[in-house]
Amino acid sequence: MAETTQEATTAPDGPSVRSALLAAAGISIGTLLLATFELSMADWPSGFVLLGILPLMALLFFGCCLWTATLLLRIPRGGTKFAIPFLICAATLALLVYAPLQKVALQRNFHWHRADRERIVARVEAGELKPNVPYNKSMIALGATEPKVSAGGNDIVVDTAKDGTYVLFLTSRGLKHYFTGFLHVPPGSDPKDFFEFDDKPPSQLVHYDKNWYFVAN
Repeated sequence: MAETTQEATTAPDGPSVRSALLAAAGISIGTLLLATFELSMADWPSGFVLLGILPLMALLFFGCCLWTATLLLRIPRGGTKFAIPFLICAATLALLVYAPLQKVALQRNFHWHRADRERIVARVEAGELKPNVPYNKSMIALGATEPKVSAGGNDIVVDTAKDGTYVLFLTSRGLKHYFTGFLHVPPGSDPKDFFEFDDKPPSQLVHYDKNWYFVAN
């Protein structure tokens, strides 16, 4: 009888902890993946990502943090197991704030696609690839037969200048003509001379390797 009474007392706590652990782990993993690979979602409609997925995941994560925080009140009665879901959320928040998740994803993107991108740069410089988009004289649509090296339909942007050819491989195409990407510049050239920055200097400019920069307008 005593064992039955004890089970009846502790039973309601079990599912709460398990549910919180599963929710905290699932939402935290989803949040970290989204934060890391947000740029890889650039081929999705930008409004869908910015106005749909990101706010929804932020609300889920915030709600999960609040829910797991309320479980801390049950520690005196149920034990320290009630702190684990909140610690998962706290660790996730720390990673979001302090860990360079997008930097890691960009480095992976750069090294993974570098060889293909350099082959395409060589073909552009040789005149084999030329602008072929009717509404944009600076854009080359590589198409589905070429390696997937640029976001937003596998299009690249070229700028033929006196010092050589600039080639931009997009990593994201946002609202109001916002973009990020890897820019290949002619030897000894300044990435700020790329025509997209004639009116405004890049908001981000990171040197990745010889003739390669990560840029954002």
